[in-house]
Amino acid sequence: MFANPLTAMLTGFVRDIGIEVRDANLPEPTFLPGLDIRFGALLVDEERLLYPGDVLHEAGHIAVASPEERSRETLKPRGGDEIAAIAWSYAAARRLEIDPAIVFHEAGYRGSASAFISNFAAGRFVGTPLLQWYGMTFEPRLAQEQGVEPFPFMLKWLR
Repeated sequence: MFANPLTAMLTGFVRDIGIEVRDANLPEPTFLPGLDIRFGALLVDEERLLYPGDVLHEAGHIAVASPEERSRETLKPRGGDEIAAIAWSYAAARRLEIDPAIVFHEAGYRGSASAFISNFAAGRFVGTPLLQWYGMTFEPRLAQEQGVEPFPFMLKWLR
């Protein structure tokens, strides 16, 4: 469906975890070029998509939203959902065994992309407490108590 092999791989993962992905023509400006979210589906305009890694970040917003929020026409992240989507997209990058810099590129994250990569590499998993509260993963101490792998391992990909 998508010509760029990286875009195809990332959207394939997103579909596999249960998020609808649609090839779309998005002529109007969107928050991230070539991507939009409608009724819980990720719309991708490959011609306008500047950074394929943004697919994972936007999918993260869908994944951490409650089912009720996902069903709305537009998704409006609340509270800590941005940092939860950041942690989710890092876990997805690790699951796919891709360089986190594909997701955390220098054109995004208000100049903090390298800081996110450094923090995650050092085991400082910002956003993980919220993912844990959503029942999606466990931090190391609780993972050990539960007998499961800790973040970035995900127990489930959708809230």
